[in-house]
Amino acid sequence: MPELPEVEVVRRGLAPWAVGRTVTAVDVVDPRSVRRQPGGPEAFTAALRTRRLTAAVRRGKFLWLPLAPTDHAEDATALVVHLGMSGQVLIQSADRPDEKHLRIRLRLIPDASPDPGTVPGEPAHQLRFVDQRIFGGMHVDRLVPTDDGAAGGTGSDLALIPASAAHIARDPLDPAFDVDSFTERLRRRRTGIKRALLDQALISGIGNIYADESLWRARLHYARPTETLRRGEVERLLAACREVMGTALEAGGTSFDALYVNVNGQSGYFDRSLAVYGQAGRLCPRCAANGRHSVIRRDSFMNRGSFTCPVCQPRPRRARW
Repeated sequence: MPELPEVEVVRRGLAPWAVGRTVTAVDVVDPRSVRRQPGGPEAFTAALRTRRLTAAVRRGKFLWLPLAPTDHAEDATALVVHLGMSGQVLIQSADRPDEKHLRIRLRLIPDASPDPGTVPGEPAHQLRFVDQRIFGGMHVDRLVPTDDGAAGGTGSDLALIPASAAHIARDPLDPAFDVDSFTERLRRRRTGIKRALLDQALISGIGNIYADESLWRARLHYARPTETLRRGEVERLLAACREVMGTALEAGGTSFDALYVNVNGQSGYFDRSLAVYGQAGRLCPRCAANGRHSVIRRDSFMNRGSFTCPVCQPRPRRARW
């Protein structure tokens, strides 16, 4: 499942190719990919055709492209993109053959084009949504004001967010992220720290991979009770989250197979820098650098795995899951 760095890589790739362009045609190849759209493919097509994309915005793992208002529209709206487990958003030239798992195709032209059929000096491009497993999709949603009055997410100054994502908390890379509020809410949870990190209503954008990597960097065990965390430990954890995700962004995200790619179809390579996630049975790199022999272990966690170093991240006497 793509996490914040992967979605941010897609957002950054979309912005120069999609923002400021108008949707002239919509082709829903597989109706299942617009299942979240009230009214189905017909409503989805009608809501997008002739609309201009004004930004590419992300909060946590959620991605949306606000649409320019129209004279008859009562609400501000946006094209919301759910990558799911295998969704890909690609920018392709119009003459490129369709991908095997193409689900949705949008034809984009620059605003200044005198003729929707031809764009002098710049060919029309297509925004294609490709999804092998069909857990992702697209829909057009109304935009609602943010609770705190700050920008909805990275990529736009508008204090608006899709109604379907309004419950999603801010992510640790968001300038409007409130450390004091997060610390207070975290300590009230009475749960394990990793379970709290995965709660998108508390802090968004962090999934299994980056939770394990961040906890390792912060030297905290995933079962550490949230109510026992001191302010300094919370700040250390947030710093680790930002460091891990910043490094992943520089590497283009984490790709374990061909399912996650950026808008150019390229894979990220942060998986080469993973310290603990997926490293069970290998030496902890921090311990090894200090002359200690400590082997990464894997524990079952929420039907998945959690990877820790037993020396760097000692298990708390009173663990919470």
